[in-house]
Amino acid sequence: MYLTGEALVGDGAEVAHIDLLVGDKEGAVGKAFANALVNQVDKHTPLFAVITPNLVAKPITMLVPKVSIKNLEDATLIFGPAQKAVAMAVVDSVEEGIISKSTIEDICIICGVFIHPEAKDADKIYEFNYEATKIAIKRAFNEEPDIDEIIKKKNDTGHPFYK
Repeated sequence: MYLTGEALVGDGAEVAHIDLLVGDKEGAVGKAFANALVNQVDKHTPLFAVITPNLVAKPITMLVPKVSIKNLEDATLIFGPAQKAVAMAVVDSVEEGIISKSTIEDICIICGVFIHPEAKDADKIYEFNYEATKIAIKRAFNEEPDIDEIIKKKNDTGHPFYK
């Protein structure tokens, strides 16, 4: 089993674009999760989504930066507001019943996180990534959107980097 979810929230340089995979720890997503952790790639360091540096969240979710981390400022944004936003969205999704408590021990989530190189506002990064992660999780677990909705809405929306 594996599920996919995606969401784009916000505007400007702080826009959040989340792509995620949810799957069994023993399956393909679990293997990808473990491989990403032990096979680090320069400037694209995967990290657990935790609420504090003391692991106050179950490390079942991994963030994978989609843009190279080039300096301490970039690292601070991914290892700060983005990391906490994703962790809080996962915990809140469990608390709200979107992710069931009975399956949480058996799954893992890989979450691709986009932080634009010009992003500066940590509060907006947190807000947009939290909302995008919640939407992506909901879409994944509800298997949304279906193909009919995609076809129906294909001409209704733009993209923040291409209109």
